[in-house]
Amino acid sequence: MRGFRLTSLRIVVGALLAVGVAVLLVIASRHGLSLETLKTSRQALLAEVSAHPLAAAAGFFGVYVLATAVSLPIATVLTLAGGALFGVVEGTLLVSFASTLGATLAMLVSRYLFRGFVRCHAGRHMPQLERGLQRDGAFYLFSLRLVPVIPFFLVDVLAGLTPIRLVTYWWVSQLGMLPMTLVYVNAGTRLASLSSPSDLLTPVLIGSLLALAVLPWLARSALAWLRLRRLYQRWPKPRRFDRNLVVIGAGAAGLVSAYLAATLRAKVTLVESERMGGDCLNTGCVPSKTLIRIARAAYEVRNAARFGMATTPPEVDFAAAMRQVRAAIAAVAPHDSIERYRRMGVDVRRGHATIRSPWCVEVGGKPITTRAIVIAAGAEPIVPNLPGLAEAGYLTSETLWQVETLPKRLAILGGGPIGCELAQAFARLGSRVTLVQRAERLLVREDDEVSAFVAARLSEKGVDVRVAHKALAVERGPDGKALVCEHAESRVAYPFDAILVAIGRVPRTQGYGIEELGIGLTTKRTIETDAWLQTLYPNIYACGDVAGPWQFTHAGAHQAWYATVNALFGGIKRFRVDTRVMPAVTFVDPEVARVGLNELEGRANGTRYEVTRFEFAELDRAIAEQATQGFVKVLTVPGKDHILGATVVGERAGELIAEFALAMRHRIGLSGILATVHAYPTFAEANKYAAGAWRRAHAPERALRWLERWHRWRRHETPAEQSRFVENEERTIT
Repeated sequence: MRGFRLTSLRIVVGALLAVGVAVLLVIASRHGLSLETLKTSRQALLAEVSAHPLAAAAGFFGVYVLATAVSLPIATVLTLAGGALFGVVEGTLLVSFASTLGATLAMLVSRYLFRGFVRCHAGRHMPQLERGLQRDGAFYLFSLRLVPVIPFFLVDVLAGLTPIRLVTYWWVSQLGMLPMTLVYVNAGTRLASLSSPSDLLTPVLIGSLLALAVLPWLARSALAWLRLRRLYQRWPKPRRFDRNLVVIGAGAAGLVSAYLAATLRAKVTLVESERMGGDCLNTGCVPSKTLIRIARAAYEVRNAARFGMATTPPEVDFAAAMRQVRAAIAAVAPHDSIERYRRMGVDVRRGHATIRSPWCVEVGGKPITTRAIVIAAGAEPIVPNLPGLAEAGYLTSETLWQVETLPKRLAILGGGPIGCELAQAFARLGSRVTLVQRAERLLVREDDEVSAFVAARLSEKGVDVRVAHKALAVERGPDGKALVCEHAESRVAYPFDAILVAIGRVPRTQGYGIEELGIGLTTKRTIETDAWLQTLYPNIYACGDVAGPWQFTHAGAHQAWYATVNALFGGIKRFRVDTRVMPAVTFVDPEVARVGLNELEGRANGTRYEVTRFEFAELDRAIAEQATQGFVKVLTVPGKDHILGATVVGERAGELIAEFALAMRHRIGLSGILATVHAYPTFAEANKYAAGAWRRAHAPERALRWLERWHRWRRHETPAEQSRFVENEERTIT
């Protein structure tokens, strides 16, 4: 009902706009609003102004506002008339305020009629564009107002699609249009000598206005230069540099940064205080996915009867499983080793790095001067200030891999990706797992149905899922250690032998000098960076977990390319970080993968979308492998196949999401996926079938009905015969 009212109101506004145009056209046709007509009727008009000055000024003001508001191209003649009839001072005041009021009304009408449509179809790119316009919109508007070759009505319409504030639009338009207003009003006082309005736009005048338009940008650049000069003045700049680049941290982002710099023949130093490969290799991706695979093998053997195999329940040798985890780390480690990077030409230093100035990094007491610095220090687990936790002892995603004995009772604090993955793995290995989550559901960044799906799968596999539980303390009781929580205003306790803290990770931003340099942090404690990953100091960059907003290995590697290239070549060419497409995978079984927008985010930011689903239960390969739990869900622009985002829940979802990421990155719609040949039988066909479901929902029914008639005509079949055929078919089926 609300949508109907809004549509009706837009129709009314459009109708009023049409009436305004019609009124002005009638006035123009009766009075001939042209330069020649103005010349011939000037004396009569002057007499009218002299007889009724206030009424004449008010009438002129109203006509000018209306003409500007409906964007009719008669403002030039009206401006000349303002000078001819009211003089320079009064004419300038009338025209200046009337033109600004009319332009503002035109902007508001454009915003009301069209902005919602544009926001809907611009998708996820609109917020980024709006942030840029909020920052620089006044400068753009002022420059456009000063350039006479750009029609003002076009500026009004386009401005309505932006988030520029009404007050800002008013005063910038008033100031920006004033020079041209003065020129034309003054010309109106010399009406007899003017043969055409275009005579006013001399090359000198246009050049002057262009110079005036550029002036704010030059002033802004000068202020930025002065700010940087003050920022750097307390740091002496070396006359020569030891390195082109120093990279702090040898995790995923730091390794990519050092590799790329060496490939580009820059002299680069990579500093790491602990182990090469960072968290991903040593305590994150590699060990966790190895353990998850071992746990899945145990589960598959335990449930082999569903494939017709009689087996005995497996006995899990947890110590052997952990040895396999360490073996996997050792097998991958040479890819990230000191030796490999030194062979590439990277100067690898073991030790603690401290940034002494924007040009100097100290490692082991030895200073290294450098033209640029990339900070890739990673993140570390968050440990809550929970009474009794430290005394009882706890595990994190970093210390878990030293455990040799499988905990009989494992409590996991945190229902995010890490908590869910490890809860399922340890339950399959034989632990009694209790998963405690403070929020109302697991995986709070995913859609509600995805959270419910994962919670159900965990519960089926023996995990005791407890949501809406606030951890209060760790206490010792008759059953040993217990996690005490508050739930529904009651205290409950969950005994455990080991507790894993998995409530998130916080960027490492302390201990290497950014505090002394005054580099700021965001509310999420990441280092403040701009769209080029620059910090407060333009030659210091940050990437990976320490820069956010993601904490993925692939996101860190993606950002490292931009940070490194901008650090090495920023004075020549800079590259804005492409944040449009970033897939994420939670490695529970079945997996959860997502890229782009989901319904939760769509509702939150007001994006209009259309949902298309395909269930794994209809996929041949999933049926063959008894892996029918899951679905593909795609969000598109309403009525179009443009992909806003996709969520895949099911077997091999992490691999399936890559096709949607590729399609979004290269702006390939669902029609392109549908037209791509997918091998049969594969899980990847789920993506194609989802695209097919979208196509069926948007089939051109009218064209198909005409096509049906054409086929019937070619068969020489009458409608009566067709009706009897349908009746016979229905009778046969019955």
